[in-house]
Order: sequence, then C-alpha cells, then structure tokens
Amino acid sequence: MELRPPMQDWGIARRTNGVAVRCAGLVGSFLAVAALTACSSMGGDTFTVFADPGKYQYYTCAQIAEQRKNWVSRGQELKMLMNKAEQGAGGSMVSLIAYKGDYVAANEEVKILENTARVKNCDRPENWKSNSSVQ
Repeated sequence: MELRPPMQDWGIARRTNGVAVRCAGLVGSFLAVAALTACSSMGGDTFTVFADPGKYQYYTCAQIAEQRKNWVSRGQELKMLMNKAEQGAGGSMVSLIAYKGDYVAANEEVKILENTARVKNCDRPENWKSNSSVQ
C-alpha cells in the first residue's frame, strides 16, 4: 500500500512551492529597498513619519515663519491637552490615542520648517537679534 499522492499532485506542490519562494524573494527585496530608502537622505537630516519634507520648499521666509508660529502653537496646545488628560483615570491611554499622533505630527512640521528655513538662510529663532549676545 502506497501512501504517496499521484504524480500530478506532486507537480502542483512543486509549482506552488516555487511561487512561494519567488513571492518570499520579492517581499524580501522590497523590504531591503524600503530599508535602504529610509536610510537615505533627501537633502535634510530629518526623518519624519507624518510630515512631507518637501512641503515648504517653495514657501518664502515670511510664510515659513508664519507656519512655524502656527505649528509651535498647535504643539503647545496639544501638549497641554495631553498633560490635562493624563491627570485623570486612564488618562495616559486617552492622551496616547487622542493627542499623541497630532503632537508628533506638529513637532515634525516644526522640524521640517526649521530645516527649510536653514536651507533658505531665513532668520530663525536661534539667529534672531534678540537672542544674540551684545558684543
């Protein structure tokens, strides 16, 4: 008594395994390319998840300063809401779910704006005259 399936089934099994191997290779290649792309630099040293690094490329220095002011204000507002939510029972979970993503996005926008301002040689908070020492 032979327990092996007929030869037709063996051919299907071999073809299926070949497809699985090719798919695994394709997925592995995709992941490798994605990892290398994430490590590459696109003109800046800021890695972001929520913000587009080229979003403010064509903004003027005045527009960049205004956007930065808005995003800094939004970040501070979200931080205040997170701190307030964390005071209640289960607040840290509510804070994480409701505000953390927006808070991270706001901070990333500020980083992108500061990076763009640096590239365009705009006045930034660190080189404003009110922050410099008198010599």
